[in-house]
Order: sequence, then C-alpha cells, then structure tokens
Amino acid sequence: MPSGARVPVDYEPEQPALPVRLQEMFGWTEVPTVGGGRVPLVLRLLDPAGRPAAVTGDLASFWRDGYRQVRAELRGQYPKHAWPDDPLTAPPSRPGRP
Repeated sequence: MPSGARVPVDYEPEQPALPVRLQEMFGWTEVPTVGGGRVPLVLRLLDPAGRPAAVTGDLASFWRDGYRQVRAELRGQYPKHAWPDDPLTAPPSRPGRP
C-alpha cells in the first residue's frame, strides 16, 4: 500500500478485492492489480473503524466524484482523522496516525 502497510487480497469467485482503509490510498489514482497486471482489484475503502465506506474499481473517478460525499459523512464521525480537501496530494497514512 502507499502507506507502507501490507494488506491481504480477498480472492472472491467473481473478482479479487482489496479491503483497505481510505486514508492509506491517498495519492494513488491507479487500482492495484494481480496476475501480472491482468486482473484489477476491487477496492473496498474502509472507514477508520474498518467498516466499508465505499467500493470502487476506478480510484481516479472515486477521488473526483465520490470522495466528497464520503468525506462529509466520515468527518463528523471521525474528526481526529485526516480528511483532506485534495486526497491526491495528501500523504497516505496508516491506522492510528493522524
């Protein structure tokens, strides 16, 4: 992960998924792949408590279109966590680090 964490991939029958905290993906626009770059992962973006906040297969589109709504919802619940206006320029952060 951009944050330096290692996250296991969930290999599901339809498409492999990567459950990862939202803050760990700051700065990335490309969805990670497996199988030598042939199979893109579905990203399950999690809130700081580890619950699903969003699911996407297009990270660039999520930052552009969906992040603002997710950010608005989560900022109220988790005010001590980083919720930057521009997630593409923000450094990724690991759980427990502001």
